[in-house]
Amino acid sequence: MANRRPSERRGSSRRSSTAQFESRRPSIDPSRLVPMDKVSHIGGSDDFNVVFVGAGNIMFGSDEGPWNHSFRFEHKLGPRLKVVALIDPAIERATAVLQKKCDSFVVSAYQGTRVFKTLDDFVRNMNPRDKPRAIIVGTPPMYRGSLKPGRDLELQILQHFPGVAMFIEKPIATGPEDEIHEGFKIAKMISDSHTVCSVGYMLRYLKAVQMMKQIIDENNLTVMSTIARYACAYESIAKPDWWDKSKSAGPVIEQGTHFCDLSRYFGGEVDIDSVHAHSLEWDENAGRLSKIAVDESKIAPENRIPRVTSAVWKYDNGAVGNFTHIVALQGHNYSCEFEVYADGYSLKLVNPYVQPVLYVRKPGDDNETTIRFADDDPFFSEVSNLIDVIEDIEEDPEASQILSSYEDAVRTYELTWAIRKATERSRVARLKTIPEAVTE
Repeated sequence: MANRRPSERRGSSRRSSTAQFESRRPSIDPSRLVPMDKVSHIGGSDDFNVVFVGAGNIMFGSDEGPWNHSFRFEHKLGPRLKVVALIDPAIERATAVLQKKCDSFVVSAYQGTRVFKTLDDFVRNMNPRDKPRAIIVGTPPMYRGSLKPGRDLELQILQHFPGVAMFIEKPIATGPEDEIHEGFKIAKMISDSHTVCSVGYMLRYLKAVQMMKQIIDENNLTVMSTIARYACAYESIAKPDWWDKSKSAGPVIEQGTHFCDLSRYFGGEVDIDSVHAHSLEWDENAGRLSKIAVDESKIAPENRIPRVTSAVWKYDNGAVGNFTHIVALQGHNYSCEFEVYADGYSLKLVNPYVQPVLYVRKPGDDNETTIRFADDDPFFSEVSNLIDVIEDIEEDPEASQILSSYEDAVRTYELTWAIRKATERSRVARLKTIPEAVTE
């Protein structure tokens, strides 16, 4: 037992036979990540049936961010795209967004779309010709990632549509910590069924990120440290559930998950037992915010989110990871940076969500090289690669790859939960030493 890796000593029973991930994860030649406006839609004359599960912002866009999966599918598939069903319990919302599509130039993709409240409703009323080739899941994470009825969307898809490709938004769940093992079971079911499945960690598809991977691989580097910082503009977050840990699971699990995932993408597997973290909470003097867009007094004190979370851990190869999530900025723009260090090299990614900039320092030069990526669209790249894998159109198997499998996404979810639990443990320990701690 002593010769086994730290992550294996934690309990290998929950890890599948394919779980020996290394830091050299699947990557794509950055030159192949072409902007959406430089790509023609995929060829062919047969219809490509798709089911959209969820009629919210992630699927159809909003003013709050660049997400809009339907737009990317329309561009990738062109007239081949046929959205056979839109599934959302909010029928009026689904009908409204569908009408907008039918009133636009992409009407051919939506003129036959039917709206259903549940996946079961669609299955009961599905015509054989409407069998989907891909099911795109953009529902809130509380409805998936579990084996419990009502929160087992992946299992429903596997049961009703065996072999049909899936795209699942991140995080894979926001359920209680003791259900993480259910996520690993779902991952094994997906893997065992040979179902194509991609999870929406789109930052892996950034051209800058793939250039970082290319530098590491070409120079045979071993990552020594990853440092991630995510500072959100809390003033523009008006969704009450986001501020309630009982609903969103907290900002690290719901929002910071992207940077925890990037950390694992470069650093490799995390020794979960090594995770230590501290938080600045809402009831501490430094945690009082002046421009919260919701009435936080309506949220139970124990469910209010931390203002700062800072975590450190060891990777299985000995490298060190660090992540800080901050709820402090006002206005609209976030401030996010991600750094990777290896012998002689520093790679720093700045502003990955909007206008990514990569700063590279190499041996023999104390100055950094600045590389800007003004026209990159990782949302399109993840959709494009998923469809290419489904279509199996590339002769080169390295050309199109899914960079985040379901099992990989569960491991990121596990890390974010470990960070939250570590902050809760450190808070309890600190309060024991400060009986006069400030309360509301």
